[in-house]
Amino acid sequence: MHFTFHMRWVSTVTWVFLFLAISLQAADGSKVFDVRQFGAKGDGRTLDTAAIQKALEACGRAGGATVKFSPGIYLSQPITIRTKTTMLLEAGATLLASPTQSDFLKGGGDWLKAKSGGDFIPFISGKDLTDVTFTGKGTIDGNGAVWWEEAEKARQKVSGYTLPRPNLIVLTRCKNVRLENLTVQNSPKFHFVPTECEGVVISNVTILAPEHAANTDAIDPSACKNVLITKCRIDVGDDNVAIKAGKKVAGREFASEDITVTDCTFLHGHGMSIGSETGGGVRNVTVKNCTFENTENGIRIKSQAGKGGAVENISYSDITMKNVDPAITFTCYYMNNSAKDAVRSSPPKETSAPSAGGKIPVYRNIRVSNLRAICQKSAGVILGLPDSCISNVIFENVILSANTGLTIHNAKGIQFKNSSVTVKSGPAFSAENAEIEGLENPKN
Repeated sequence: MHFTFHMRWVSTVTWVFLFLAISLQAADGSKVFDVRQFGAKGDGRTLDTAAIQKALEACGRAGGATVKFSPGIYLSQPITIRTKTTMLLEAGATLLASPTQSDFLKGGGDWLKAKSGGDFIPFISGKDLTDVTFTGKGTIDGNGAVWWEEAEKARQKVSGYTLPRPNLIVLTRCKNVRLENLTVQNSPKFHFVPTECEGVVISNVTILAPEHAANTDAIDPSACKNVLITKCRIDVGDDNVAIKAGKKVAGREFASEDITVTDCTFLHGHGMSIGSETGGGVRNVTVKNCTFENTENGIRIKSQAGKGGAVENISYSDITMKNVDPAITFTCYYMNNSAKDAVRSSPPKETSAPSAGGKIPVYRNIRVSNLRAICQKSAGVILGLPDSCISNVIFENVILSANTGLTIHNAKGIQFKNSSVTVKSGPAFSAENAEIEGLENPKN
C-alpha cells in the first residue's frame, strides 16, 4: 500500500514538473512556452520549424501567452503567428530562415520561375490577429544572401526590375502590433510589412541589410492607421521606411493615415519615403527628430500616373542629413530618384487621367521645417504633373548645401521662409510652371 501511494505521488510530481517546464509564468501572469520544450534544438543545423509552430499553436490556444527563444540559433522554414502572442527572443537567440528557396514557394519548385511576390510565403506571417508582439534582444535573420545575387543580376539586366522574393515579416489586418528592441536583418526582400493594420508600434529596433542588397526595404506600412516608428536604427539596401497605400480600405477615406516617424537614424538606404503606391491615399504623416547619413535620398514622396492618389498633411521637422543624394524628392513620376529606381527619359508634357485609370498623384499641404542637409549632388526636386501641380508646400528654416540646386516644376503655393540653398555650380533654383514665394530671382 505504501509503495503504491509512493508511485502515484512520483507520477503526479513528474506530470506537474513537465507541465510547468512547458508552460511557465511570465511576470505579468501570462504563460510562457519555451520552444526548446517542444523539441527545438537551437543548434543552427536542425530544422526547428515543427517545434516552433507547435509552441505558437499552444500559445494561441492559451488565449494570451509568450513563446520564448532562449540563446541559440533556430533554423526554420516559414511559420505562422497566432493572436495574443508575444514572441520573445532573448539576447543570444537568433531565428534564422531556411536557406532553401523552395521552402518559401507556395507550390515548391524553382523560385526563379515565380511570377510575383504572391507566389511566396513570408518567413513569419499572421492574419486577422490582435495583440501581437515581437520583442527581446535577439535577432530575426532572413538568410538573404541566398537570394540577393540573382536579384541583383536581374536588376542589372532591366533597370528597376524587382525579382520576386519572400518578405520577412508580414502581418495582415492585425490590431495592436508591437515590434521592439530586436535586430531584424538580411531579409530576402522587405523586412517588416504590416498591411491594413491598426495600432502599430515599432520601437528601438535595428534593421540591417547590405547597402547593395536589392529591394531590402526596412519598414513598409501598407494601408495602415495609427503607426509609430521610433528610436530605430536602419541601414539597408532600399527604402528605410516606405509608407504605401496601394488601394482603398473599407471604412477609411485614406488607406494610410496618422503615422509618426520620430528619433530614428537612417544610414544606407533610400530614405524616408511615401509611395510609390498611393492610390488609396495617405494623410497625416509626421517625421521629426531624425538623422540621415549616406542615404540615396532624404525625404521622398514618389508616385506616378496609374499608381497615384492623394497625399496630404505631411510634416517633416528637426532633421539632419549628411552625405545624402538628394535631400528632398517630391515627384509625381519616376525621374531623378534613386540611382537604382526605374527612370523616365523626360518629364511628361501632359497627363491623361482616363488613361491612368484616374489614379493621378496629388500632393498637397506639406511642411518642412528645421532641416539641415549636406548633399552629394543635387539638393532635390519638386516635380508635379502639368495637370496635377504639387501644392501648398512650406519650407521654413531649411538649409541645403549641394553641388547643384533645387528643381521645381509644375508646382504652386511653394513658400520659402528663412531658408537657403547653397550650390557649388549653376543656379540654386530652377523653376518651370511654378508659383514660388520667398526666393530671390528663381530661374523660370
